[in-house]
Amino acid sequence: MLNNYAAFVKARDHFRDYAASLAKNAPHLAALQQNLVDMDYGGKYTVVRPVVYNESLDAITEADTIKIILIGDNPGRREQETGRYLIGPSGKLAENFFRAHPALSIDFRQNVLILNKTPVHTPRTADLKKLPGLGGGFNPDISALIRQSQREMVAILSRFYAALRPVDIWIIGYSEMRKGGLFAEYTDALFDTLPDTDLFLYRHFSMNQFLIDYNDKATLFAPTTTSAGEWEILRTIGEQYRDQIKNKR
Repeated sequence: MLNNYAAFVKARDHFRDYAASLAKNAPHLAALQQNLVDMDYGGKYTVVRPVVYNESLDAITEADTIKIILIGDNPGRREQETGRYLIGPSGKLAENFFRAHPALSIDFRQNVLILNKTPVHTPRTADLKKLPGLGGGFNPDISALIRQSQREMVAILSRFYAALRPVDIWIIGYSEMRKGGLFAEYTDALFDTLPDTDLFLYRHFSMNQFLIDYNDKATLFAPTTTSAGEWEILRTIGEQYRDQIKNKR
């Protein structure tokens, strides 16, 4: 059961309003994204949501239990088509991981609240680097928009964290959080805003990177199927990556 449902609703409404205002204030964004899709991906789809709010949040009720806030990178093709986060191959790998580890007592679609480091859509995360350079010359407004959206998403995360704590925050995909990376702005805001004790950084679920790390670390522990043992493995991994990124920013 949610500890502070009223605060959760306020955080959710703020996120929805922010995504809508970001899209409204950048009417040229969708055209740039479509240009990117047409040039680099053969026009495989039409951009319908240049900025994506996670509509799965609307289904969360006061009776639900959220055990993890999970942060991905940014919305891809399926996310902008459906308005829901992590529903593609990476999401399925995440579902499978928790299903294969029942001692954790996590249903990925019921107990995990999913946000992103930015709600701005691109087919692949690396494409965020390309957006400001589309449409003829470098566009500082788009570059500033992406950076500002990262800071705002940390503020939104902080609102959800305040409503749901005690809760772990998992940041998936840490490589671009280093100094000079795509999400360096997010990193600085994150460590300036939230307590280290509840922050855990991991590699992506994609290409089984998350599972590989888990299995590698599990070999160093005594065989365990207990909840405490599995959580210890996961938190050890998350703390190590967290400290690496924090110390190098």
